[in-house]
Amino acid sequence: MAIATENGAIGARVRALRESMGYSLRELAERSGVSAPMLSQVERGETSPTLAVAGRIAAGLDLTLSQLLRLDETHHVVVVRAGEGRSRERDGHLTVELTPPLPGQRADVSRHVLAAGASTGGRDDPPIHEPGSRETAIVLAGEVTLVIDGNARTLKAGDSVTFDADLPHHFENRTDEQAEFIAVVAAGLRRS
Repeated sequence: MAIATENGAIGARVRALRESMGYSLRELAERSGVSAPMLSQVERGETSPTLAVAGRIAAGLDLTLSQLLRLDETHHVVVVRAGEGRSRERDGHLTVELTPPLPGQRADVSRHVLAAGASTGGRDDPPIHEPGSRETAIVLAGEVTLVIDGNARTLKAGDSVTFDADLPHHFENRTDEQAEFIAVVAAGLRRS
């Protein structure tokens, strides 16, 4: 049974969610088990997914089917409970996304925990934020060093920093104790 929507609304929603989460069609295909051509057809409104396919797409986006199918986003509140944020851990760096992946969302809030000696990325990593993005970080505990465009700035608990997030940057914990900070990234203005 295909899902009936007006004017390909489900496809537009899938595309907006996929793009807001930074996934390519191929990445979402791998995460969901739905082929990239099928995803492309859904996004363009050429076909409506069955409930089974929509469920797999939702799972690939780390959403429930009911979250994916919510078509009116203008009059509701989304609460992300403690422990429910999307999280990933790599090399002593835990990231917890505190904002839900909503279409059109232009700012993301995340909590980062760095083990002693860990960093958020390498010195040669390319910028991960779109042109014009700004980031504000607030150190909650410990001490972190922001390395941006080759310059280092040390921040302690209670300090904050705002910078152009489209420049190469990463945070390092150069101490023997765990550090924690919140990052708020506001996306750049979209260019037509």
